Amino acid sequence: MSLEKYLSIPDAERDHDWENHFFDELLKSKISLIDEGPQVGPDKWPYIMVETGEKSDEPVINVLRWLHDKGIGLVVNPRKEYPDYVFPWGMIWNWKETGLFRLNQVSVIQGTVEINPQNGLIAGAPTPQYLPDYVQKILKQFFMDQGLLQVRILVMSQDQKNYDLAFSLESLGNPPQHEQAGIAEAISWFLPTHYSVLLISEKGLPPFLSL
Repeated sequence: MSLEKYLSIPDAERDHDWENHFFDELLKSKISLIDEGPQVGPDKWPYIMVETGEKSDEPVINVLRWLHDKGIGLVVNPRKEYPDYVFPWGMIWNWKETGLFRLNQVSVIQGTVEINPQNGLIAGAPTPQYLPDYVQKILKQFFMDQGLLQVRILVMSQDQKNYDLAFSLESLGNPPQHEQAGIAEAISWFLPTHYSVLLISEKGLPPFLSL
């Protein structure tokens, strides 16, 4: 089935299988840029807006490669009542690093949690594969734009299978609890959908590292 055939399927019938087939067909397709530069979406994040169709002349692969280290997302067919797909930037750089937009793990975005370091906690700096240098650079710039100059992070696991990217509450200025879910959601835009984001106090944990 062609990309246009998949895009003709009603939104209510688009499930996980549809998404996977859509990804496959999109990567083989061409698109048209609506604007040369990024536009701010309703969620306040920057996106390149593109359309599909017979007159499309730009390979999707080229656009994705350009976006992957820019901190810019992608919106497919935004002029419809609802866009056909919105790619946060985390999905794009995950594709560039792994060949997949999504992994099968389910993302768990949490606020504050309590972790007992005595329960076999493994913690350390993110590897280049987990959080490439260019991703850290763009995250750091995002925080600097918010006036947060020394954000600290730590990758943690209690089972050596599932890893959490923890952000120090102290380095975030100890935001009130009612703001923390929104902060975690904002951070998640920059990360693959299967990443788990934690906002947590540094107290009782191994040393955090500067982003």
